[in-house]
Amino acid sequence: MAFNDLFLRACRREPVEMTPVWMMRQAGRFLKTYRDLREKADFLTMCKTPELAAEATLLPVNELNVDAAILFSDILIPVEAMGMALDFTPAPVFAEPIRNGKQIEALRIPDPEESVPFVMEAIRILRRELTGRVPLIGFSGAPFTLASYMVEGGGSKNYIPFKSLIYQEPELYARLMDKITETVIRYLNAQIAAGAQAVQIFDTWGGILTPEDFETYDLPYTVKVIRGLKRKGVPVIHYVGTGSALLGRIKNSGADVIGIDWRIGIDEARRILGPDLAVQGNFDPTALFAPIPEIQRRVREILDKAGDAPGHIFNLGHGILPATPEAHARALVDAVHNYSRKKNA
Repeated sequence: MAFNDLFLRACRREPVEMTPVWMMRQAGRFLKTYRDLREKADFLTMCKTPELAAEATLLPVNELNVDAAILFSDILIPVEAMGMALDFTPAPVFAEPIRNGKQIEALRIPDPEESVPFVMEAIRILRRELTGRVPLIGFSGAPFTLASYMVEGGGSKNYIPFKSLIYQEPELYARLMDKITETVIRYLNAQIAAGAQAVQIFDTWGGILTPEDFETYDLPYTVKVIRGLKRKGVPVIHYVGTGSALLGRIKNSGADVIGIDWRIGIDEARRILGPDLAVQGNFDPTALFAPIPEIQRRVREILDKAGDAPGHIFNLGHGILPATPEAHARALVDAVHNYSRKKNA
């Protein structure tokens, strides 16, 4: 089997014979084989057991025919290594969220090979298993999103503690962000050294900010991460959740690929981002619950709007939902391949 480098070529804005496709959270709970695998271990144990993490990573490659694999892990793994006790109930929870400077001073900037060696070992296993198949994507949460979890203690609807820290104690916030940023740089560099062929930075909660606050309190730290990577040609994808209104600022992050949600047409997103950036997106995950002919129609619509310029990776605008029918996910992948192949012929 010849190596499928469609994804990497699209990241570099090179011509492709068909549009590559993968799905955020593609190794998640919607796959029966994943649920069967979960019977062997809880979520954190799977993340920390290289063989299980590698097996979960490979499931969508084997079953859905996607054009890239993304490491099975969680964005909060390096935060736990910084010294914060992490639990899943089933959502992530930090029992002692950041509330003062003393807690920030106590945080470590860990050596990834020492603190999370299981992540690097999973990557090494996967590079062997994926030889001659598809590329492997590593990832991290963006500093801002990681900080939100650390201060809130988990997910949030209004982010009052986190935003209060930003607005009331900006110097304390900056100290926290500096530590997280250095941690993320080391973490992604270790993944690249272990064999990740692309990396994605998930800024899941970046869209909770005004455009001005995003530029002040979020973007500079992601820029610092990207500048700190020993990339060696490894593409960087920058995804900001609910970030359509921020694209004019996101485009300055230094990433090669910008992930977009479904709240903006991909043609408009490409116009804002300009010709020098690849794009990834932007199918609404809930549209996978539509009948298959409607899924196919929406795929064609996005591919037509994306235009003929190189540099489009088909993806969802957020992670695939656990109740998604497997047949519908397969139908999406097939539709992208079949229509884009005809379109590019």
